Amino acid sequence: MDNEFLTELRALGASVPVRLDEPMARHTTFGIGGPVDCYAVANTEEHLLALTDIARRHDLPFFVLGSGSNILVGDDGIRGLVIENHHTQCEEPLPHAGDGLRLRAASGASFAALARRLAQAGMAGLEWACGIPGTLGGAVVYNAGAYGGCLADLLLGVRVANGVVPTEIAASELALGYRGSAFTRGILACKLVLSADLLLQRGDAAALTQRIAELDARRLAAQPRGRNAGSIFKNTPEHPAWWLIDQVGLRGHRIGDAEISARHTNFFVNRGRARAAEVVALMDLAQQRVGERFGIRLEPEVALVGEGFGG
Repeated sequence: MDNEFLTELRALGASVPVRLDEPMARHTTFGIGGPVDCYAVANTEEHLLALTDIARRHDLPFFVLGSGSNILVGDDGIRGLVIENHHTQCEEPLPHAGDGLRLRAASGASFAALARRLAQAGMAGLEWACGIPGTLGGAVVYNAGAYGGCLADLLLGVRVANGVVPTEIAASELALGYRGSAFTRGILACKLVLSADLLLQRGDAAALTQRIAELDARRLAAQPRGRNAGSIFKNTPEHPAWWLIDQVGLRGHRIGDAEISARHTNFFVNRGRARAAEVVALMDLAQQRVGERFGIRLEPEVALVGEGFGG
């Protein structure tokens, strides 16, 4: 790691913690992942912009980490800089389009916590997200959704940066689709999401809170506890991914400490000291069997980040 690069990072002060050779297993919901060369925490938008600018000027790759869900980090870790996004500022909602409310929230805000807080305040539109792990920035990139809703339904636009100067992009320009966007398709891959503008409606706080309680109960009944990354594969137009995996006899199947959950077969669980290579072996097996029986290729929803997924 370049000394000049580290000197610039540390010049940002104690408000930006920096660690070398940090195990990513400590920072992912899977509890899996080798060391990253350099790990820094950004608590403000200014920190995010400064850290990414330093990495770009030193020609070092960087990865912005939200809550560590929806990703599988390789056993050999990540080269370059990982930036943990703790920029969580949420502005006061403003009137928009008649009875609507426009809310700007930072990309590091917890998606589920934001949904709950809005419901309790009587603002409707995001309550379906009460159980989705991750940050708002990740939800934008992957057009997160659940229980018939998705972020595209209420996203007005985003603020992004490819350098130190933020710009605004309307939601209509983001090519939002099922679990994907212009970010995942490479069109905006170099852009850093800073914040998102959401269109909400006024609602009844008690009714919205009750709806969240119902979704909580439904989720707890269906999804496994323990260390996992959420849904491993995207649903197909023909069948949900869990049904396809179940039909080929992989419910509860295990390789090492990585297991296809017996409760929900599109969730893979770390039962101890699972390695990324073991999870990928399970993914390959599921894809192979589903492909052989149904002629369908399961497409991963979880992102593979870093190095060391084989062997």
